[in-house]
Amino acid sequence: MMLCKLSLKNIQKSVKDYAIYFFTLILGISIFYVFNALDSQTVMMDVSSSTQELIELMMTMLSGVSVFVSFILGFLIIYASRFLIKRRNKEFGIYLTLGMSKRKISLILFFETLFIGIISLLVGLGLGVLLSQVMSLVVANMFEANLTKFAFVFSSSACAKTIIYFSIMYLLVMIFNTYSVSKCKLIDLLNGAKTSEEIKLKNPYLCIIIFLISCLVLGKAYHMVTAEFLTLQEVTDILKPIIMGAASTFFIFWSLSGLILRIAMSFKKFYYKGLNSFTLRQFSSKINTTVWGATIICLMLFITICLLSACLTMKNSMNANIRKLAPADAMFTANMNMDKYYDKYRHYGYNDSQIKNSHYTAKEMFELFNFDITTYFKEYIEVNTYATPDLTMNHTLGSKLDSIRTQFPFLAYDTMEDIMKISDYNKVARFYGNQEYTLDDDEYLIVADFKSMVKIRNLALANHEVINLFGHTLKPKYASCQDGFLEMSSQHINTGIIVVPDNIVDEEYLVKNHLLGNYKTTKREEIIKIENNINRLDKEEKASLYLLPSGSTKLAIKEATTGLSAMVTFIGLYLGVIFLISSAAILGLKELSESSDNKERFKMLRKIGTDEKMINKALFRQIAIFFMLPLILSLIHSIFGIMFAVKILEVFGNEQLLPSILTTALFIVIIYGGYFLITYSCSKSIIKERY
Repeated sequence: MMLCKLSLKNIQKSVKDYAIYFFTLILGISIFYVFNALDSQTVMMDVSSSTQELIELMMTMLSGVSVFVSFILGFLIIYASRFLIKRRNKEFGIYLTLGMSKRKISLILFFETLFIGIISLLVGLGLGVLLSQVMSLVVANMFEANLTKFAFVFSSSACAKTIIYFSIMYLLVMIFNTYSVSKCKLIDLLNGAKTSEEIKLKNPYLCIIIFLISCLVLGKAYHMVTAEFLTLQEVTDILKPIIMGAASTFFIFWSLSGLILRIAMSFKKFYYKGLNSFTLRQFSSKINTTVWGATIICLMLFITICLLSACLTMKNSMNANIRKLAPADAMFTANMNMDKYYDKYRHYGYNDSQIKNSHYTAKEMFELFNFDITTYFKEYIEVNTYATPDLTMNHTLGSKLDSIRTQFPFLAYDTMEDIMKISDYNKVARFYGNQEYTLDDDEYLIVADFKSMVKIRNLALANHEVINLFGHTLKPKYASCQDGFLEMSSQHINTGIIVVPDNIVDEEYLVKNHLLGNYKTTKREEIIKIENNINRLDKEEKASLYLLPSGSTKLAIKEATTGLSAMVTFIGLYLGVIFLISSAAILGLKELSESSDNKERFKMLRKIGTDEKMINKALFRQIAIFFMLPLILSLIHSIFGIMFAVKILEVFGNEQLLPSILTTALFIVIIYGGYFLITYSCSKSIIKERY
């Protein structure tokens, strides 16, 4: 009983000085609960079956991510406990001096960990339950679920999962604390606070050389992930710049730890102004011993910034793309004249009957299955696309082929190009509300919206490469690709359509017929019924003889996009916030430990006449530099990391990049800045002279 009371008093005494530890535990528990409680929200129940499948997939992925997150939080809790024990070395030394056994000290730590765990779990779960209600509204809005059934929900499964995971973490902390106490020596405990870190001034010339080499290697890594992006095809190619960047980060911190104090000391007016010399020596002492820690924190912040920015950009761009890239209600495509390239289509799994009967347009094929599109569509158009082995990318790139093939050897240069009549393309453009074009009899143009392919095609177009098609020689009307597309999607997937004059096209090379239409109704329930009727046609006996048109509808694209963007958003937020909390908490705990160790140094400053305002200012600068240094380098890394991520995700578009970066910046300011302010406030309390 006495040990329990002592443990409770120790917790009460430590709350003020170590608010970061409790804040991190509570925040970690609440976030863990929120993301694992998503599947228990009743607001998700009133959605379509396809959307429900997407939600289930999302929850499966989040469950896997939760295991990874638990390892991160477990490491963080053990790391925090290490600093808490270090902070109390002198206290444990006094206990041993008074005759208390190590077993009883271990019991005190056991009860403290138990009480802290119970309090953190209760507060964290309470906060998590409240936040999960807000999250359910976000999910409902994202999936366009019916909010009429919204109710306050407590997820027993998420609660149980949270308790189990964090109980395991606390158990590991208890084992770690017991082991630490069993290995401690009385002399070390009593003198731990008096031990100061020796500042070893490294050879400045060696530091400068290593710093310059590290910057050059880092610059090369940046170049590889941006300018040389398209040459990175193998896993080893991608790992190389990552390893180079991580190693360079370590050596930059290592060299700066030996340069900062040297450089500052050479500017004597600055160095001896106020408490600058004290602040810089304190910082230099810490950075010398935390090069590895600063490197890891910098890389974690880099991952956080890139992850949040990329995920939010992908989500926002995909949602914005639906309005632009899926402007019609439905599009159906019928393969035509498949027997012309018989072997190719057999390879795709179509049977002989389907290949031989591929001479019906999309509308004709529906009529063959007794499905009258005029019953459901208020308006529709039909257009064709053509292809010939005589016009592949090899031909459209012309004299630029060899240089482009050298730079981008992975492209399928032998693939037949998609060809459209100018009248058909303009028909689609009018239907979509896009720009229309005109062509002379000896001209062609290329419409595309996939940026990487646009850049490649523009190399040839800028060189005015001519093409030979169906016995005609055509020159490009424009020196660059024009923005446009045919197939609906939530992504920029059009790698290029060759648009040519109507009179040169040979109908023998017709390969696809496309039907685009808008429904008579705008009601979701009625649209679902129409599309279900179309999907059921595939189950008829005729389907084995005839190949039904493949379809893409705005509703299906929207649901698939919503599901993917939700998964990306929640996983990105989950990992990003946990990484950000971990980085800030580690820095904060390190600073609090240092403040505890340096109490005597601040006490000495008071004895020589330094006022509290100067001491607080010096402490603020010291903590600010320690927080800002890894953040600044991670921001530099992130500029190129985001450029790399945008290139990977360019199919989704990057129009929403700036809002995503601003949102990420807001997360950093709130969480990272919040930890900084808490750290400063607690550190000020620790070093404050008590009368």
